[in-house]
Amino acid sequence: MSQIGKPPCEEGVILSGPSAVPCARSSRRWTLVAAILGSSLAFIDGTVVNVALPAIQRELGATTSDAQWVMESYALFLASLLLVGGALGDRFGRKRIFMIGTGMFTLASIGCSLSTAVMPLIAARAVQGVGAAMLIPGSLALISATFPTSERGGAIGTWSAFSGITAAIGPVIGGFLVEHYSWNMAFLVNAPIGVVLWVICAAKVPESKGDQGTGSSIDVLGASLVTVGLAGLVFAFIEAPARGWSATPVWVAVVIGLLALALFVRVEARIASPMLPLKLFSERDFAGANILTALLYAALGGSLFFLPLNLIQVQGYGATVAGAALLPFIAIMFALSRWAGSLVDRFGPRLPLVVGPFIASIGFAMFALASAGSGYWTAFFPAICVLGLGMSITVAPLTTTVMNSVDKQLAGTASGINNAVSRAAALLAIALFGFLLTSVFNAILNGELARLHAPPGLVTSVIVQREKLAGIVIPGGYEEATTTVLRHAIKMSFVAGFRWVMVVASGLALLSAISAGIFIQEKLVVRAPSAERP
Repeated sequence: MSQIGKPPCEEGVILSGPSAVPCARSSRRWTLVAAILGSSLAFIDGTVVNVALPAIQRELGATTSDAQWVMESYALFLASLLLVGGALGDRFGRKRIFMIGTGMFTLASIGCSLSTAVMPLIAARAVQGVGAAMLIPGSLALISATFPTSERGGAIGTWSAFSGITAAIGPVIGGFLVEHYSWNMAFLVNAPIGVVLWVICAAKVPESKGDQGTGSSIDVLGASLVTVGLAGLVFAFIEAPARGWSATPVWVAVVIGLLALALFVRVEARIASPMLPLKLFSERDFAGANILTALLYAALGGSLFFLPLNLIQVQGYGATVAGAALLPFIAIMFALSRWAGSLVDRFGPRLPLVVGPFIASIGFAMFALASAGSGYWTAFFPAICVLGLGMSITVAPLTTTVMNSVDKQLAGTASGINNAVSRAAALLAIALFGFLLTSVFNAILNGELARLHAPPGLVTSVIVQREKLAGIVIPGGYEEATTTVLRHAIKMSFVAGFRWVMVVASGLALLSAISAGIFIQEKLVVRAPSAERP
């Protein structure tokens, strides 16, 4: 569910993509089907895994940091290699790279479903992320490379509609499979979709390459540095609660991560074909839009990662119900998308990009009001609706602002960068929020254990499992009154950490609104290509 809010600017990547290759109308239809299936494959996987995490924790004996790595290993390689995946398609063929990504993703999904321990599952998820980094940009590029400009609007509408349907049913299907079968099925369901998609691509989708053909360069060094940099910081935040900041692996990871990211910026400023053209950030609207994106999607991705854990492990919901909990969010986003798209024309970009994140910050703050045993309709539903309204007001104006903040020929690059920024922000936020929640949980639980005067054996059992957070299993053989009180203490310790996560998320969303007020211009500026400027 941490990816339940579709990343911004995906439609922009399609709209500003390469010139279409000549092909039959039937080929265009099959290409659109392939693009929809490809996006759905990655999107469903990103949304159902959160619902499966409590079951994975329980059956594999995984800690919360293990659960974070199950999500983060995928997100790390996806965020780091997303821009490179698009460049690979331009150079070696979009269909070819898309099919390689599909095959890798499908095989890795089967590997996930067959995992009997945490480490193989994390490794398979990492391979999934590499496949998704080729699959996702490829699905967008195939549409723009097959449909002429005059028909892309309709293709985008169809693709977006099915993306909305996927967002709605993905978590519910995943929850149903987890609850009635096993968490393995949440991964295995990708296999038949991937096989069908691969066959369609091989038989029906035309090949295309970028204008530069095989001569275009791939920023391997930049991709390697950003992967190492993000991995170092993610490792530090995930492992610090258990190992401590003074532990050698933790502080070394921080140093390596920061050095790698600093070198990444230096390399991108000097090479001829960077994956992240830094010159784009000299445009005020583009820089402001990406600051907003980083802050808001950090809040969204980081906070919603922990929502299913709350719903399932604290509130006692089944996986299916937990998967359906965010349906109002998706419904609001879908229902208001056309209206939100007109806001920039009516008010300019600044107002909706201030109001939307501000409303979202209220939604995050409302999540902090929930306690153990809170009802869905009184505690979670209002927060979900307010958050959905805020994100609805934000996403379409954000995409428009990004695309119009740079020269027309760079709009696709700008959209891809903004999409990658949203994913990288969520990646780091999950690790950071996990550190925050774990720290608060441990502090509160320590106080509760001291106050309860529970039997030493019971206390020891809880302390040994504390890295599981609300997934702690209380052993039998003790008085029911004692175990009931202790179970409530564990839940309230998690709730305390969850509240801090939502408060910080609210603060990040508020900062994103403030950044829009500072950086985004009041009126929309549509830039002509450089060659047309006087």
